[in-house]
Amino acid sequence: MVYWQYLCIHLKSQMQYKVSFIFMAVGQFLGSLTAFLGIWFMFSRFHQVDGFAFEEVLLCFATVLLSYSIAECFGRGFDLFPQMISNGEFDRALVRPRSLIFQVLASKMEFSRIGRFLQAVLVFIYAIPRSGVDWHVGAIVTLSLMIICGSIFFSLLFLVYAAITFFTIQGLEFMNIFTDGAREFGRYPFSIYGKQVLRLLTFVIPMAWFQYYPFLYLIGQLTNPWWSLSPLVCLVFALPAIWFWRFGLKNYVSTGS
Repeated sequence: MVYWQYLCIHLKSQMQYKVSFIFMAVGQFLGSLTAFLGIWFMFSRFHQVDGFAFEEVLLCFATVLLSYSIAECFGRGFDLFPQMISNGEFDRALVRPRSLIFQVLASKMEFSRIGRFLQAVLVFIYAIPRSGVDWHVGAIVTLSLMIICGSIFFSLLFLVYAAITFFTIQGLEFMNIFTDGAREFGRYPFSIYGKQVLRLLTFVIPMAWFQYYPFLYLIGQLTNPWWSLSPLVCLVFALPAIWFWRFGLKNYVSTGS
């Protein structure tokens, strides 16, 4: 498989500088640790936030962090897409007999994100047995879908960010509100930010479908078993994201680099 070959190439290249890789991974771990400490300090003073307990909130935190880490690791090419545009590398991709999305995905993988990945796993190890959730098969499937669909959703956000570059050449920082910002705000259930924000994250940028609604099902606030499949709803975002990518591609003008 071609993608697997690209993955091995990127991994081998990053392992050529093992000390640098380790320091970057540790930096990623420590950077996310500040978010975890923020939650811990909050609950050391207030035992509940909007009715949610500490271990319950950690499920949200770990789900979003793990999803984002996977997306950033394997979707890093979209995050660095402005560089492909400005240095003319994308022009070469246009004449190759491969999908452009595949080529962008395969152009960069950042395995140092394992620092965040490991932190999310450690938080899960702590929170899962203490959350009070009845971990039957449906609950396990729900949590798995939350992580998988969340990873795909963040990758779609990176795709939108890359598509904007067709018009601006340089990436726009406001997209970090929905990528890095979602990672930060996603450490708490989205309902704590108010009804208007929850509506926005439900009907416009459907992050709540992989974070908030299945989370309510896990902790027993929603009982209909169909809510276990609610993370799949956020994948509808693929339709406008891919359409916008294709629209930008049709209007692409080479930088001439």
